[in-house]
Amino acid sequence: MEALVRISSNMKSLEHELHCPVCKDIVKQPVVLPCQHSICLMCASEVLVANGYPPPELPPEPNSPASTPNTRSPRQARRPVPKAEQRPIDRVLRSGPHPPSPSMPRSPGYGTYPGRRRKEGPPLVMMFPCVPCGRDVELGEKGLTDCLRNLTLERIVERYRHTVSLGSVAVMCQFCKPPQALEATKGCADCRANFCNECFKLYHPWGTPRAQHEHIQPTLNFRPKVLTCPEHDHEKLQFYCRSCQRLLCPLCKLRRIHTGHKILPVAQAYQALKEKITKEMNYILSNQDTVLAQITQLESAITQTEVNSVSAREQLAQSIRDLTAALAERHASLTQALETARQKRGEALAAQVSERRGLMEHAGLMAFTQELLKETDQPCFVQAARQTHNRLSKAIENLQHFTLAADPSFRHFQLDVSKELKLLTELNFIQAPLAPVIDTQRTLAYDQLFLCWRLPQESAPAWHFSVEYRRRGVVPGGASRGGFRGGLAAARWGWQRLDEVSGTSAVIDRLEMDSVYVLRVRGCNKAGYGEYSEEVYLHTPPAPVLNFYLDSRWGLHADRLVVSKEQRCARSVPGLSLLQAADHALTSCHLTSDLLVGDVAITQGRHYWACSVEPGSYLVKVGVGLESKLQEWFHLPQDMASPRYDPDSGHDSGAEDALDSAPPFCFLTMGMGKIYLPQHSYHHHSSHGNGNRDPITNGNSPSSPTGLTYPLPPRLGVCLDFEKGRVTFYDAHSLRPLWEGHVDCSGPVCPAFCFIGGGALQLQELVANRNADQTPVRRVTIQPRVSNLNNN
Repeated sequence: MEALVRISSNMKSLEHELHCPVCKDIVKQPVVLPCQHSICLMCASEVLVANGYPPPELPPEPNSPASTPNTRSPRQARRPVPKAEQRPIDRVLRSGPHPPSPSMPRSPGYGTYPGRRRKEGPPLVMMFPCVPCGRDVELGEKGLTDCLRNLTLERIVERYRHTVSLGSVAVMCQFCKPPQALEATKGCADCRANFCNECFKLYHPWGTPRAQHEHIQPTLNFRPKVLTCPEHDHEKLQFYCRSCQRLLCPLCKLRRIHTGHKILPVAQAYQALKEKITKEMNYILSNQDTVLAQITQLESAITQTEVNSVSAREQLAQSIRDLTAALAERHASLTQALETARQKRGEALAAQVSERRGLMEHAGLMAFTQELLKETDQPCFVQAARQTHNRLSKAIENLQHFTLAADPSFRHFQLDVSKELKLLTELNFIQAPLAPVIDTQRTLAYDQLFLCWRLPQESAPAWHFSVEYRRRGVVPGGASRGGFRGGLAAARWGWQRLDEVSGTSAVIDRLEMDSVYVLRVRGCNKAGYGEYSEEVYLHTPPAPVLNFYLDSRWGLHADRLVVSKEQRCARSVPGLSLLQAADHALTSCHLTSDLLVGDVAITQGRHYWACSVEPGSYLVKVGVGLESKLQEWFHLPQDMASPRYDPDSGHDSGAEDALDSAPPFCFLTMGMGKIYLPQHSYHHHSSHGNGNRDPITNGNSPSSPTGLTYPLPPRLGVCLDFEKGRVTFYDAHSLRPLWEGHVDCSGPVCPAFCFIGGGALQLQELVANRNADQTPVRRVTIQPRVSNLNNN
């Protein structure tokens, strides 16, 4: 009994997975959208009609099995069976396009039909708004025609109904007489009808073709036995295209659209996908304790959410009360100030009124003056009239220049609350910072990884940032992309975090060489963490970074070459000697090269460094060479116009051309915003290492019989493998290999740079030295093999 209850509970919990995302009920006749979500056919039709597409002709819902000709009684159908009739669901999916009408758009069907011209453009493409995806999914020109029925989901739904609600809906035998109708016990997939035991034996006698029919559980919805191609009738879907993630029939496989795609037999795809799903299911089942712990954590989070929401609501009410109290207090203060001003102004104006009333004929000052003029005693009159004269003079002046003693307008008592209203209108809960924007121009991977970002202008400020990074190819959470064998590596190289990073940049060290890292950033403030930035991918150098400076111990042509104080930047400027040489030539100019080398001699190991060449440079060569040969070249410079000299291959004599040995030099030439890539190295007839790498090509670059030219990359990387005598040049920004050549490593090898004409070069500065004062080091020789990325 307990087992039955447990099974019933499990099947009921399955119901959520069987719901249609539109009608929220168990799916009926589900079809698979291109996004792999399943939806009822009727719901899909209603959604398309709601979006302005013409309604397809839907079949009646299969409530009664007797509604189709294939389910009639064999007693009534002992006449020739009609030819294969189109199934109702197939009739819907293959329904042709409808003619356009003024009230609805043209149906995105196919072929021609009345009202459509042959020379019209391609039909419109149906877009279906998928609810689970939250976006529009392209159905193609044929709409629901390309959507296959999800027969597997139908079988699961049928098993669910038989397990959970078997007794609620009885399927009756379709061939018993009405008074003695029995409940069906079997269904026939070929006859598309339900039978009781007696009727099934009667209509499927032994020794007849009907005895070979497939019997199934009684059902009200008969399905086809196998999936067939929606475009080619009766063609089974025997292949699976991994690129398009679609089932194909043999005819669809031959289409040009699948040229170059990875196509597998459906049996192989079935086995591979089944194994993957089995492994994933077993992994989840083996971690049920983790699932239960997370459920407990989620339930606790729900409880905490309710508690915190109540607390937040109380804090909100308290904040509003504080604002209201502050406004009331400010209102009382401003009202008191207004009342004080009103009293003062009223008193001033009342005094002015009283003064003016004293100037009336029989009142106040005028009455007193009239009585004063009646005085006949001259000394007494003069003594008493002096003050009256002053008052009368002042009264006359006030009459001639009348002004109010106080302003009654109260204009400067108006409040400008526009800013406050805006603040109150925008009053909201504190927001977490928006997703930062990573500065890809300043972000780079060299000896260390330097990451730089900024917040959008409309973002809330951040207190600090969290930087997360991991190696590409490792799935976060403990499993690698290669399967379960990489569990330890995944545990080590899952998402790693730098917390509470102040500022808008971070440095990450101790990284693996020749690896791609995925990085993302998010900000944090009082509201918590914000959204992650877009993930960026950085490729670490293929070998330990070599730190060196430009060496001037062999002397410099001071009139043409200038090296910076830090000895990491050099500039070549054609000087007076070049002008004097050009003064004597009318058709050409004799050019010589200026050589600079690094202050490090390499005797073993693999090393990488990078530099940038100014796009306006005339000609600059970057590469490596034997120290002894470089000294000879410096002290006896070659004629750059000589056809016998080719520093790109290292050959400087006809005798060496005949020898099958590595050249002493290996350079790439850059200039005028371009980089020249020879089509082959000196050993182009043999293979070595990983094989000769062809230079990157896009089919649009100018070429010549001996090489190709490409736009100059912002930074050029050089990697020397001393043991193999191989030099590889990279686009240092993306770590894409540009060209590969060989160099003689029978002695110490130095980084070398050659200037022809005006130009400038800058060595890539170490990330570790960006914030430190570094002084040039004296010349050293690399002896030990470097095993990590940092070599400074």
